[in-house]
Amino acid sequence: MKKQGATEHEITHFMESAFPQNPVTLVSLSARGARVRLAVDERSLRPGGTISGPTMMAVADAAIYTAIFGELGLVALAVTTQMSINFLRRPDGGLALVADCSLLKVGQKLVVGEVTVYSEGQEEPVAHAVGTYALPPGLSSELRDSSP
Repeated sequence: MKKQGATEHEITHFMESAFPQNPVTLVSLSARGARVRLAVDERSLRPGGTISGPTMMAVADAAIYTAIFGELGLVALAVTTQMSINFLRRPDGGLALVADCSLLKVGQKLVVGEVTVYSEGQEEPVAHAVGTYALPPGLSSELRDSSP
């Protein structure tokens, strides 16, 4: 039987207590997905007023982690094993970043997610990422592969 996912409240509480330094907030959960938001400040900017690549990668990574929680519960020891990102256009340094994640595969040992990152309120994406997370040992006995 597949483990039950965490609620928005449970995820928000966990992230605030486990990662108080993390500025990414959960906006919403969906079936096998999540939307997160990162308010941008001067630490996120690089010369020229654009948002740095590491900041965009961090919000994409947080979106996958959050989507995993929504699907499987608070799997705190899930870790990123691979992440690739394409920077598509210059983000507006005056706008927050919003990242939409869709989990492509939720297996017994690995989860693969796809993330599209936007400047808040803009239609065109600023980045596209694909990442893989490894699930902690022992969790796989609680899950069944839910990939297509």
